[in-house]
Amino acid sequence: MLKQKRRCGWCIGDPLYEAYHDQEWGVPIYDDLKLFEFLILETFQAGLSWITILRKRENFRAAFDTFDYTKVARYDASKFNSLILDKGIIRNKLKIKAAISNAKAFIEIQKEFGSFSNYIWAFVEGNPIKNKVKDYKKAPQNTLLSDQISKDLKSRGFKFVGSTVVYAHMQATGMVNDHEISCFRYNEV
Repeated sequence: MLKQKRRCGWCIGDPLYEAYHDQEWGVPIYDDLKLFEFLILETFQAGLSWITILRKRENFRAAFDTFDYTKVARYDASKFNSLILDKGIIRNKLKIKAAISNAKAFIEIQKEFGSFSNYIWAFVEGNPIKNKVKDYKKAPQNTLLSDQISKDLKSRGFKFVGSTVVYAHMQATGMVNDHEISCFRYNEV
């Protein structure tokens, strides 16, 4: 009999969630394009469940030009209007406007720091924070560090980047390892 892999409790029971957990969540990401993708997805997730976003991820990818921030930064009123009508994504006007303005702010950070990765990873000195979460229900939703990053992003013109959104981004992109210590991925990432 095959032994079942032990996973974080939040993903159990949904194949899409389990695949995301097993292959992506918590893996350190240093690529700007991928960091922007997660930033966009996390901002759209605000107030919603992550599984909702995962189920629409391919639609978001198509709607937002594979998350090419240089293209997103140039979106005009016509593109904005087409996004508002796109039933495959979350059609929140403020979040769509934020995605466009965040792309512009993202590019400004790249100009200042050489890459968004250089900027964001400097907050953890380039190394993931390895927490010791025993039960995902007791993992933090934000921290003093996510408060700090949120404040800095907002000062640079970013929208929908509250501390909870920033912490979720940190978890997704591997800046923090919040896999439960009993999870098979805890030591792998």
